[in-house]
Amino acid sequence: MPYVEALLPTIVVGLIFWYVIKAITNADRKERTAEAAADAKNNGPVPLQSAADDKSENPDN
Repeated sequence: MPYVEALLPTIVVGLIFWYVIKAITNADRKERTAEAAADAKNNGPVPLQSAADDKSENPDN
């Protein structure tokens, strides 16, 4: 029983730490998804540039 009493605080603190980190990463993931959706709604799709467009803008290459 003394082993359980000695390890229990460490296990509890570890579980609390895991829960907090999980909550932070989930919140960050949701925020990035929402921000990407808002950017896509406000700015529209980003046009892709072709290699020909790059050369016409910079004739040195």
